[in-house]
Amino acid sequence: MSTLLLLPGDGIGPEVCAEVRRVAAALTPDLKVEEAPYGGMSYDAHGTPLLDEVRDQAIASDAVLMGAVGGPQWASAPRHLRPEAGLLNLRKAMDVYANLRPAYCFEALASASSLKTELVAGLDIMFVRELVGGVYFGQPRGIEDLPDGQKKGFDTAVYTTSEIERVGRVAFELARGRTNKVHSAEKSNVMESGLLWKQVITELHAREYPDVQLEHILADNCAMQLVRAPKQFDVIVTDNLFGDILSDAAAMLTGSLGMLPSAAIGDPNKPGLYEPIHGSAPDIAGKGLANPLAAILSFEMALRWSLKQVEAADALLAAVKAALDGGARTRDLGGALTTAEMGSVVLSHL
Repeated sequence: MSTLLLLPGDGIGPEVCAEVRRVAAALTPDLKVEEAPYGGMSYDAHGTPLLDEVRDQAIASDAVLMGAVGGPQWASAPRHLRPEAGLLNLRKAMDVYANLRPAYCFEALASASSLKTELVAGLDIMFVRELVGGVYFGQPRGIEDLPDGQKKGFDTAVYTTSEIERVGRVAFELARGRTNKVHSAEKSNVMESGLLWKQVITELHAREYPDVQLEHILADNCAMQLVRAPKQFDVIVTDNLFGDILSDAAAMLTGSLGMLPSAAIGDPNKPGLYEPIHGSAPDIAGKGLANPLAAILSFEMALRWSLKQVEAADALLAAVKAALDGGARTRDLGGALTTAEMGSVVLSHL
């Protein structure tokens, strides 16, 4: 029996994860679903956003799906104990170094995008974001006092050859199953880590993936091109910081941040970490207004990538499409359905 660990977390996380639990019970009744405290709720109850036993439980599971973490009530907590630190530590502990962030536009939602319909209809981009290195993890980092009374904040953007190669392989392998095209985004013109990134990706491509089309693009140009002509992209591989920014920008091309899932994977046969791209949205938490589709589609990715239930994943994706084609909309999509009502519509199409 496979095990899915749910980490509902904070804000709207428990609400959207409740819909994942309903879908899992209907679609995969043999799947064992466990739940554990995480994020700010864990900090309030246990003094840490990630208990050691929850970390170990995640590593021992077949897949982990989290809701969201963070909120203004934990802004004054020590940085290493904030909910976001728990997320970074979980990613590091699970060694899920490749973050897969699809930006696809369901046909029924093409008109909901902030761009013209013809620019986004049929959009299907896969971001491969390096997830456990770069400026979010580099050392040294900190805030220090200067002799003149000012303060200085600093972070270090650092990558090794092996860290770049392993995420690059994920991108090239994915491209072979899509349209065989990879854009590698960095800032090699001003960053040494970006220059190394470009060199390593170039060498990896020539050595192992010459059949895949590779184009290098500066990250700022990539941002511009995403809003100018997004359908030119298939797979975009990039570092932790730029991947965070670019994939969130692309998410809005699809109509709503509440629509898009993500997967974080590592070496074969290791559990993946799945989560909706949206945050904890404390302003609507507890009101039943959150769109659960990003969380439900994160479960679809978990079925596909970690739980090896491709037929169930296909069925769930079809059910979400059918729900949208039938006009089901939560508030972020211009409709009036509650979180649970949207979940019920998806269930009705399974």
